[in-house]
Amino acid sequence: MIFCPNSPKKNSMDELARLTAQLVEIPSHEDESAAGDAIEDWLRDETDATVERDAHGNVIARRGEGDETLALVGHHDVVPPDDSQVDGDSFRVERRDGRLYGRGAADMKGAVAAAMCAFRDAEVGDERQLVFVSYMGEEIGGVGARGAIEDGFVPDYAIVGEGSTGYSAPGVTDVAVAHRGRRASTLSVSGSAAHASEPDQGVNAIYRASDAVDAIRELEFPSTTVLGHEVAGSIAVTEIAGGSAWNVIPEHCTVTIDERTVPDERAPLEDIATLPGVEWTVEQDLPPMACDEASFAEFVLDTARAVHEEETPNERTENNPQQVIKPHATDAGWLAGAGTTCVVCGPAESGEAHTANESVSLAVLERCRRMYQHAAETFTTQSVV
Repeated sequence: MIFCPNSPKKNSMDELARLTAQLVEIPSHEDESAAGDAIEDWLRDETDATVERDAHGNVIARRGEGDETLALVGHHDVVPPDDSQVDGDSFRVERRDGRLYGRGAADMKGAVAAAMCAFRDAEVGDERQLVFVSYMGEEIGGVGARGAIEDGFVPDYAIVGEGSTGYSAPGVTDVAVAHRGRRASTLSVSGSAAHASEPDQGVNAIYRASDAVDAIRELEFPSTTVLGHEVAGSIAVTEIAGGSAWNVIPEHCTVTIDERTVPDERAPLEDIATLPGVEWTVEQDLPPMACDEASFAEFVLDTARAVHEEETPNERTENNPQQVIKPHATDAGWLAGAGTTCVVCGPAESGEAHTANESVSLAVLERCRRMYQHAAETFTTQSVV
């Protein structure tokens, strides 16, 4: 059974916009502590939840009883701002044309604010527990999520509020049941130097690197299927550097590889390291995510569709939300790897994050707040999964 709560008056779009603006104004690209303080203080003032700030700087709040948990998940760090997004010691925030502009508005303080309001206002049942968590360090490799997981914080289910709007059709907030990961690696290729007038006296590291690049080009992209949806990865050589002078046979060359990984499948890049003079080093490995329970994915999709249907005619889109695949990694990858059943569902649209004109639709932000509250109330009061 799916039901949609009436939005309390204090949960108006204006309140949500103000809370989002307050969070966006706080710089959190070098030090997330002030943003974490603001979230923690708000939760302590506005809710009856048990609130903690763990050793990593994550903010975790809990409501309700029961062993099974649903977490509303976000992060409060951001990438460095464009100069135009800075206003003295704060970040600039502007509201116009139904959108809120500022660094972090889309990725992802808007979704964090929506989850905070939903967490506060949800009528939580006695059977299950509702959790809110805002991680630090997502933009630098999921530092906060990894630390919390190592400490034993692994919710049973999670809705991660990263962007999923506009994937199936403009303006539609879809439900991502999988996303790709990213493995960044480097080939260090060695040879031996010689005078360029006598190339046979040395071993050209760039030629060896070229052989490795050719081998990479022949690799098939990894692919898999998640809940009937195809997830395709990719591999690309993105940088190459070598040599010391125009008249010296190069003894060293480096090649950078960007691989977009898919659940349970990787390209066999380790095979490249068997070529002469080639050493392969993984620099970063952000895991992909796959929802492992179809019933949970359907539950969140039903929630999204119900909330879309309740919108006023001038807000409603012509299309229903769909299950989609997200192209890039989120903290859902770390959670799924630890055993959490995850989906990604949030207000940000493709192309908004990390830009000089980053913004979020206030109407979609309010929609996501209602979706999160709807899902929280249904999950904690009914046997939906």
